[in-house]
Amino acid sequence: MTLRSFLSYLILLFLAISLNSCLEVQESYSGPAPGTWRGILKLETDYVSKNKKGEPLPEKMEVQFKDINEKELPFLFDVLYDENNKLKIEIINASERIIVNDIQLGVDRKTARDTIEIDFPVYGSSLKAVYRGGIMEGEWIVHNKKNYRIPFVAKQGKTNRFTIQQNKPKMDVSGKWKVTFDADKDDPYMAIGEFEQKGNKLEGTFLTETGDFRFLEGTIQGDKVFLSCFDGSHAFLFTADVEDDLSLRGFFRSGKHYKSYWEARRDDAFTLASPDSLTYLKKGYDKIEFSFKNPKGELISLNDEAYKNKIKIVQILGTWCPNCRDETKFLVDYQNKFPNESLAYISLAFEKHKEASKYMKAIQTYKEKLNIKHEIVYAGSSNKEEALLSLPMLNQIISYPTMIFIDKNDKVRRIHTGFAGPATSEYENFTKDFKSYVQNLLNE
Repeated sequence: MTLRSFLSYLILLFLAISLNSCLEVQESYSGPAPGTWRGILKLETDYVSKNKKGEPLPEKMEVQFKDINEKELPFLFDVLYDENNKLKIEIINASERIIVNDIQLGVDRKTARDTIEIDFPVYGSSLKAVYRGGIMEGEWIVHNKKNYRIPFVAKQGKTNRFTIQQNKPKMDVSGKWKVTFDADKDDPYMAIGEFEQKGNKLEGTFLTETGDFRFLEGTIQGDKVFLSCFDGSHAFLFTADVEDDLSLRGFFRSGKHYKSYWEARRDDAFTLASPDSLTYLKKGYDKIEFSFKNPKGELISLNDEAYKNKIKIVQILGTWCPNCRDETKFLVDYQNKFPNESLAYISLAFEKHKEASKYMKAIQTYKEKLNIKHEIVYAGSSNKEEALLSLPMLNQIISYPTMIFIDKNDKVRRIHTGFAGPATSEYENFTKDFKSYVQNLLNE
């Protein structure tokens, strides 16, 4: 090597080292980029992805993201990595954060693309999408419904749920509303709307006689109202117009299978039927009896030694039901805070799966995920008419969940239909009432 060549080499080496010291080393991740993503469920069946099923995606995925489309359900989620580069997702609905860590990453054999599958094992659904850079495209799949798939797209770095627009709202809708769903039909049902508005930002929920619509988040732009929720089970989209008489009129969509016209008027005095009045024992009965199997195949009955001479709380639920999950988390928390050997719990699961292997697995997964210590048994089909055959002493089963309070002498003392969850103003009242009522039973 000549002297000139050697000097040139040294100069190039020096420049390379200098340039490298100015570059920021990018941390690599095992999956999609971290940060906030805006996801969209395409509710209309006329949506067709640019990529036919089974074909590879193009090198550049061109997915359109509009501000507001009344045929699309938007939601936000965070992609997070821990210190060990382990991935988890946090789904955002108003003040609620749903942590999902049942996630698989890999290369899809059909598309030959990087793929993420986000499982909601308690609800039997999953989001499956290919990803490249800051884009995901795929489907939300509900496994216990035949061919139930909704196209899904997401973009990283988008932090607005509906829109970045700040159009002056026609009114402040904060407060309590009397709501009529299926208002254009012969059998409408009533609800209470609870909304909190700050500028264009809107949060709230709807409370019915059988439960609530959980944490809704959205916006109000001019005379247009938008609210949505996605939690792995619910996929809710509410749209409404603020009318000249200051009423609300619009549509509620649940996934791709249900659409309801709704109307609302502000009414602070409106109430629903008492949850203790809807479900009761038929004439001639003063107790309930059953014998159902748990996932281990063991037959469980209230006549078992574990329940004798104790206050018993029997919960009617479905593992697929988010309101049931809210109630179950409440019961688990209560048991942990106020353990009492004179108080026993048992949950009766009514499931959508038909095969024993599937519904027993769903029950066991539910028990493990929610850290439930008490027995959960399979009681029958989630179809309410069929469910009533398992508990023929009840007048009806109209809600999952329903809670039955039984005294030490095995007499049914109270049946509470539905559950006002933490998204509602009634949650605190229910909590106080539950503690007081149980304590009175224990003191008898």
